[in-house]
Amino acid sequence: MGDTPQIVEVDTEGTKPRRFVFVLMENFTLLSFASAMECLRIANRMSGQPLYSWIIAGEGGDIVTCSAGTSFKVDTDLTDLNRDDVVMLCGGVDVQKATTKRLLGWLRRESRKGLVVAGLCTAAYSLAKAGLLDGRKATTHWENQDSFSEEFDEVELKKSVFVVDGNRLTTAGGTSSIDLMLRMIADDHGDQLANAVADQLIYTTIRTDQDTQRLSVPTRIGVRHPKLSQVIQMMEANIEEPISPSILAKDVGMSTRQLERLFRRYLNRSPKRYYMELRLQKARNLLLQTDMSVINVALACGFASPSHFSKCYRSHYDTTPYRERGTNTARLSV
Repeated sequence: MGDTPQIVEVDTEGTKPRRFVFVLMENFTLLSFASAMECLRIANRMSGQPLYSWIIAGEGGDIVTCSAGTSFKVDTDLTDLNRDDVVMLCGGVDVQKATTKRLLGWLRRESRKGLVVAGLCTAAYSLAKAGLLDGRKATTHWENQDSFSEEFDEVELKKSVFVVDGNRLTTAGGTSSIDLMLRMIADDHGDQLANAVADQLIYTTIRTDQDTQRLSVPTRIGVRHPKLSQVIQMMEANIEEPISPSILAKDVGMSTRQLERLFRRYLNRSPKRYYMELRLQKARNLLLQTDMSVINVALACGFASPSHFSKCYRSHYDTTPYRERGTNTARLSV
């Protein structure tokens, strides 16, 4: 970036800088935090005005470590905020452990002032735990969506890269912070400034809240076959009550034998085996990210019998669901 950017004219008469309070949770995702803050810095630079200011807060007001292992000295403890402040809660790995009683109490108290509260990456969990997303739309990182849906059925979970529902904002993590911040900058000061910020970031495709966070099925599996993609989408949408291969085949206008050949050719496994792996993957996410009982996890993933679930799980992951749960409990209690 050059030293003398072309200034984007912004009318700020009668307005003061909008302050963002970045709250770093232990093991937060550095990319989500840094992406959001950089957008504000560049907006100030491209406008030639202090449109935004920010402080960094953290529980205890001392040191917070991100998931990459780097530690940050924060500016302040969880403190009283102004009604015009924007809270940016930055989550990451082991968000359940980082969501302390003190943090929840602070979120509830400050949110009663009516200020904007955003949850970056996995921080939607903390907002939901505090009751701030009840009856609202929200998103979180795709890897955490299964566990989130099981725990917070009062939240309408979306697969978008970010969601804006009134004064509650959530992102899916990673570079989705950029998309949310560009949306906020555009709302505050116009598309021209937001586009200038995107150009400085070499961010060539600005996503909206209508864009989904995961790659399409053909891109993920490396195969572009419309009927195969359609069947996999049906499988992913019906984990708790699995659909038989014969019905899947019929729904896409194929015979069961044709469907078998299609999966063998492109994925080197049967439809039944592929479906089982999807269900076991969700089961593992629930075991690692929630405190659901093993029996309830089995039911949520389409297994009527706990013994059958345990047998399938051990065959695929070389451990039992109970040992997986025990290992995770020990990890979270450290």
